[in-house]
Amino acid sequence: MNSKNQQPTIKKKRKIIRKVLLSVFIIIVIAANLLLQVFEAHANLYLGRGDVIINEAEGTNGWESQYYPLDYENEEEVISASEEMIEEISNEGFVLMKNNGVLPMAEQSKVTLLGRNSADPVYGGSGSGSVSLDTVVDMKTGLLNTGFEINEEVYSILEEYAGFETELTSTGSEKRVYNNPKADIIMDRPEDSSYYIGEMPIDNYTQEAIDSFTNYSDAAIVSIGRGGGEGGDLTTDMAGWDENYEEGQHQLELNYDERETIELAKENFENVIVVVNSSAALEMGDLEEDEGVDAIVWVGSPGQTGFNALGNILNGSVNPSGKTADIYPADFTKDPTFVNFGSYQYSNISDRNASGDAFFVQYEEGVYIGYRYYETAAEEGFIDYDEAVVYPFGHGLSYTTFDWEVVDQQLGDVDGEITVDVEVTNTGDTYSGKEVVQLYYSAPYYEGGIEKSEVVLGDFAKTSLLAPGESEIVSVIIAVEDMASYDYEDNKSYVLDEGEYEILIQNNSHELKEGIEPIVYTVDNTHIYDESNTRTSDVVAVTNQFDDVNRLFTDTAEEGKILNMSRNDLATTFPTAPTEEDMKADEQIIEGFQPYVAAEHVDLDEEMPTADTENGLQLINLRGVPFDDPAWDLLLDQVKTEDIVSVIMDGAYNTKPIESIGKPATVDLDGPAGISAFMGDIHGTAYTSEVVMASTFNTYLLYQMGQMIGNEAISLGVNGWYAPGLNLHRNQFAGRNFEYYSEDPVLSGKIAQAVVEGTSSKGLTTFIKHYALNDQETNRVNNGVSTWANEQAIREIYLKPFEMVVKNSKTILEYHADDDGVLDEKEMNAATAIMSSFNRVGSTWAGGSHALMQTVLRDEWGFDGVAVSDFNLYDYMYVNQGIAAGTDYNITFASNKTIEDTESVTAVNDLRKSAHRLLYAIANSNTMNGIIPGTTISYEMATWKKVQIIVDIVIILGLITGFVINRRKKQKQVIESNEAI
Repeated sequence: MNSKNQQPTIKKKRKIIRKVLLSVFIIIVIAANLLLQVFEAHANLYLGRGDVIINEAEGTNGWESQYYPLDYENEEEVISASEEMIEEISNEGFVLMKNNGVLPMAEQSKVTLLGRNSADPVYGGSGSGSVSLDTVVDMKTGLLNTGFEINEEVYSILEEYAGFETELTSTGSEKRVYNNPKADIIMDRPEDSSYYIGEMPIDNYTQEAIDSFTNYSDAAIVSIGRGGGEGGDLTTDMAGWDENYEEGQHQLELNYDERETIELAKENFENVIVVVNSSAALEMGDLEEDEGVDAIVWVGSPGQTGFNALGNILNGSVNPSGKTADIYPADFTKDPTFVNFGSYQYSNISDRNASGDAFFVQYEEGVYIGYRYYETAAEEGFIDYDEAVVYPFGHGLSYTTFDWEVVDQQLGDVDGEITVDVEVTNTGDTYSGKEVVQLYYSAPYYEGGIEKSEVVLGDFAKTSLLAPGESEIVSVIIAVEDMASYDYEDNKSYVLDEGEYEILIQNNSHELKEGIEPIVYTVDNTHIYDESNTRTSDVVAVTNQFDDVNRLFTDTAEEGKILNMSRNDLATTFPTAPTEEDMKADEQIIEGFQPYVAAEHVDLDEEMPTADTENGLQLINLRGVPFDDPAWDLLLDQVKTEDIVSVIMDGAYNTKPIESIGKPATVDLDGPAGISAFMGDIHGTAYTSEVVMASTFNTYLLYQMGQMIGNEAISLGVNGWYAPGLNLHRNQFAGRNFEYYSEDPVLSGKIAQAVVEGTSSKGLTTFIKHYALNDQETNRVNNGVSTWANEQAIREIYLKPFEMVVKNSKTILEYHADDDGVLDEKEMNAATAIMSSFNRVGSTWAGGSHALMQTVLRDEWGFDGVAVSDFNLYDYMYVNQGIAAGTDYNITFASNKTIEDTESVTAVNDLRKSAHRLLYAIANSNTMNGIIPGTTISYEMATWKKVQIIVDIVIILGLITGFVINRRKKQKQVIESNEAI
C-alpha cells in the first residue's frame, strides 16, 4: 500500500482519537461540576466561603457583637500560648513511676539516648488524633532545650535506623513509610496495618558508639514506645510480627530487642532511666523489680511541645505531680476483659437474613474493670495484689514529701453531700511541689445483692504549688446519692443500701494515706430511687432501659442472662471467651440486625407542623432563650423542611447556612488532641493525648486548656469541636485509648467537665463522644459491633462520664435581652452537643437507640443540645432511625447517604425536633459573633465558585469556537472538493 492510500486511514484514526479525548474532557468537566455541587459545603470549608454580608438593623450601630472576644492579639500569639499550655499539661501529667534517688539529675547532664523510640517518638495516635510532624518538639530537642547534652554518635545511629518518609493517606492524614518497619495502625484496614515493635537490635550499635558512652555517662535514657490508632486495636498475639516471638507474646510487653537494649544500658551506665512513651499501659513488672533500672518516667503521647517537660522533670526544674489514670497489672492476659476483647462473629447472621455480617463483644466482667476488679479480687482473696498489680490507679511519685491532715468533715444527710477538708503540707526541704488528694468510698456489700467494687473513686483535688513548709486546705466532695448502686434485677433503679460506708482518703486506689483513718458514714435505711424518691440530679426517675442488652447470648444461657462476674464467687463467674454456642444468634438478635424501614415507623396520628411562614424572627433573637420557650416554635415555623434536610444530610465538618432565619454556616472539626481538620488543611495545636491530660488530676488546668482551644477556634474560624472522647479504657489493647482519658468514669467525667466548661467560655460547641460503649476499634464499622453488658455496668461505668458532663457542666452566656443594646448574662448548661458512636448497644445501632439518645440522655439527664452521628458512610447507620431516636444530623457527604423519608408527618416532625436542637446549640455558640438582634445575613458568591463559572464559560466558549471552526473547515473542504470535480 502506498503513502497516498495510508493518509485517509491516519487522518481517520487521528479524528477518532480527537473525538475520544474531547469526550473524556467533557465528561471530566461535567463530573467536576457535579462533584463541586454535591460537595459545595466542603468546597466552602476548604476553599473558602464567600464573605458574609451583615446588615444591621437601624438603631443598633455600636451594640456589642463580640460575645466571645479573642484573648490574644493575633494567631501567632495564640499558637505560642497553646504550645506553652501543652508543656504545662505535660509538666503535671507525666508520671514518675519509679525513682531510687537518681532523679532529679544535675542540670547540663551529659546523657546517652538508647532505643529506636528515642529518635522516633510517639506524639499522638493515628486517625483523627494524628499529629503533624512539621512543628513537633522531639525527645532530643526537648532535652537540649532544657540544658542536657546528647550523645550524637549514638543518636545518629538511632536516627538512621528509624528513618522514614512521610506520605499523605487518602484521608489527608500523614503516614510514615519506614526503612525499618514499626507498628502502624491504618484506620479500618487491619489487613494493611502492622504491629512490629521495631526496636533496633543492639548489634547495630557500633564499637565507636559504645566507646562514646564514657563521654556521655551521667545516665542512659532508654525510650520505649507504643502507638495507637483510630480504627484498629493493638494485637494480643505478636506471632508473625517479631522474629524472636515467644508463645503468647503480645504487643504491650517488652520484646527481646527492648530487653537487650536495657541490658546494654545496665552494663555500661551507672544510672539507667526508662522513658515510657505510650498512652497504652504496658506490662511494667520486670522494670519495676529490676534494681538496675533506677527510674521510670511515663510521658504518654506528649503532642507538639510536651517533650520539653521531660527535661524539666529529669533536671528537677519541675517536680512531677502526675498520677496514673489506669491501673498497671503485671499480666494483661489475666485481666477479666482479656478473653472478651477482639473479633467475634455470629455464625448465622449475614446479608442472606439481615443487613450483613454481625460481630459482637461481651462485657462479662460487669462493673469489675480496671482497679475495681483488682481491689475487689484482692479483698476477696482471689488474687495476691502484690503479685497481680505493679502500679495502682492514681500512683505517682514526687521529689518531695507531703503530710495530710483532715481538718474538717461535713457528713450531710442522704440528700446532701459529704465534704472532707484536708490540709496538705509540703514537708520536704528542697523542692516545691503539687499533691493530689484522692477520696474513695467503700459501700457495704451483701452476698447475693447488688455487685459493688471494694473501692470506687468519689472525688479528687490537687493543690497549688507548695513551697517547702507551705500548707493548703483542699476539699473533696461526694453527693451521698452518688454512692448508690444500680439494681437492674430487682428494683430496676438506683439503690443506696443501708449500712456503713467508708470514706477513704488515699494515696491511690490501694493505699490509705498514713495517719488518716476511714470515715464511717452510716445509712440507716435503704433508699430506693424510684418515682417516689428520684435522685436530685435526675429530671425523671431512672429505671431499666437496657433489658435487651443484658440478655441471653444463646438459648442455653442460664435463666436467659449472660454470665456476669460476681464478687460472691469470682472463680466460678470469671469471664470466659465466647463459645460456639455464643456465636449462634437467636431470633431476637437477628431481628435487631434487620434493615430499618422508615415507612414502618410512621405515626399517622401526628399533625404536620407549620413551615415556611414569616414571623419576623432571626436565629440571633433566640440566643439566651430557654430551649422550651414558645418562641422557638415561631422560629421553626419559618424554616422549610428541605433546608433542614440539606443541613442534616451534609454535615461533615460543617453545617450549611439557612439564610431565611439568619443561621450562619458553621465549621466543625476533629479531634481529641486539639482542633484538627482530619480531612483538610485547618490545624490547631496538637495537644497531649487525653491520658496525659487525665494524669494531671488538675481540673483547673484542663479548664484553662479548654479556654485555650476556644481561643484557637476563634482564631481559626471554627465553631464546633468533635471532642473530647469519654469512652473508657476497658481493655489495655484498645487502639483508641490515647483518645480517652482513663479507665475510671469519675476521673474522666471531671476532667471532661473542666474542658467543656473551658471551651464553652469561648463559645466553642464541644461534641463529647462517642456515646456510648464504644470501647474497642475491631469491627467498629463492620455493620456495627454489638456490645452486650448488664445495665449496672452500662450506667455506673460507661454512661457515667457522659452523665457527669451533661448534668454538671455550666457556663455564663452573654446575650442581648432588651432593645437598648445592653448585654445581659445567664448561667446555662455548657454541654450542648454530643456525638453518637459506630457500635451497637445490644443489636441496635447506638445512634438509633431511643433508650440511649432520648430516654437516658434527654429525659433522665435533661440534655437540650444537638446530637451528631459519627462519620456516617455505612449502610447500618440509618438516617431516619437516627433522627427518630435523637441523633439529629450526620457527619456525612450528601452523595454518600440518603434519607429514606422526608415527607411523612413523622419524618417532618422528627426533622423539626432536630432543627430545634441544632439551632439551639448554634445560637448559644461563637457562631453568633458579629451578629446582633435585627441583623440579616447573606453570603457573597465564593471565589472558587466564581472561578468555576469563569472556567466553565471559557471551556464552553472554547468548545463552541472549536465547533464553529471545525464546521467551517468541513464546509470549505466540501466546496474545494466540489470545485475539483
